[in-house]
Order: sequence, then C-alpha cells, then structure tokens
Amino acid sequence: MAVLAPLIALVYSVPRLSRWLARPYYLLSALLSAAFLLVRKLPPVCHTLPTQREDGNPCDFDWREVEILMFLSAIVMMKNRRSITVEQHIGNIFMFSKVANAILFFRLDIRMGLLYITLCIVFVMTCKPPLYMGPEYIKYFSDKTIDEELERDKRVTWIVEFFANWSNDCQSFAPIYADLSLKYNCTGLNFGKVDVGRYTDVQSEHITSHQATSYPDPVPRWQGGHAAATD
Repeated sequence: MAVLAPLIALVYSVPRLSRWLARPYYLLSALLSAAFLLVRKLPPVCHTLPTQREDGNPCDFDWREVEILMFLSAIVMMKNRRSITVEQHIGNIFMFSKVANAILFFRLDIRMGLLYITLCIVFVMTCKPPLYMGPEYIKYFSDKTIDEELERDKRVTWIVEFFANWSNDCQSFAPIYADLSLKYNCTGLNFGKVDVGRYTDVQSEHITSHQATSYPDPVPRWQGGHAAATD
C-alpha cells in the first residue's frame, strides 16, 4: 500500500502534470537537467569527449560519473520527503540535476562547465516560473484594504495567505490554497491573499514571529477582526 499510493497519485495527476510540463519554463528546465546525459550519450557529440573508462568508450558513463549521479539520486530522495505536491517533487529533481550537470561538465572540461553555468544564469534571468492562473475564490488585499476588509463583518472568518511571487514554495502552494477556497468558501469563511513581496510592511503587522517560521508560508486565520495562529 505504501508503494501503490504514490503511484495512484501520480497517475491521477498525469493530465494536470502534462499541461504543467508543456510550459516553456519547464521544457527548458528539463533540457538543462538532461544536458550532460544528452552530450554523453548522443553520437557524434560523445565521440569527441574524453573518458576514463577502461574500454575507452566515450559514449558511456565512467565510474566517477556514475557515483555523482547516484549521489544526486540520494539527495533528491531525501529532499522529496518534505515535498507535498508533484510540482515540488519535479522542481527538486530539476534543481539538483542542474547542480550535478554543472559538476559533471566542469569535471569533463572547464570550458563546457563555464558554458553550462552561463546558460543556467541566462535561463534564471529570462525565464520565470509560471504563476497559478486557475479558478479560485480568493480576495487579494493591499496594505490599504486588508484591515478594512477583515474588520467589516465580525461574523466572517478569514484565512489569509502571505505570499511572494519569487518563492517556489508559494507557487507550489498556490493550487492547493485555490482548491481549498473552491471547496470551503462560504458566507462565514472567506479566503484572502497578500503579496508581501509588494507590500512588505503587511506581514510584520499581522503575524507573529512564531507564525513567520511556519512552512510553506504563514497562513493566519482572522475571526472577528483578530488574528489566530493556524499552526
């Protein structure tokens, strides 16, 4: 059962995952993650590469490259233990694969390593992860509207997420929070969001230092105009 549950969840998420991976950001990220594999395995490119294999085959991994790839697999497995969504799992795979690619390319040829690092920097500067644009029942607050809205009706309980567009955790949490709003939004329970990357003072005014350390992002609850922790 411990093996079947993740497999069932993966099969269930295939349609959504295919749309997610079809976006340019993830296609380019996957290409960068598999760059060393493509260079090492595809002739005639691999025929020009140096190798430390005893049989002299340049189109196959040597023992050191296998060790690095196995270490990468172990790191990804440990990091994914804390992942909640399929997007977070794949994001970890992409991130650590790029690190391993950089190490492998530098080991092969410093010029190839520098070229790969340059491509990664260009990718980070020009390609941003797409934001969640699906259905939701969420009201977006600014620093001027949040207090007025929370105090307007004391009978309404608000659940408010403080997010930042640059945070990968926030982006992974967005579809989960949107799904909660679709399921549970009603007259007495509303969902809201505040962009703390844009309104930097709001977070310090409305949540405590204890809540600010929660994972993935602090999501306090307001009832009757007063904040209550939801850890």
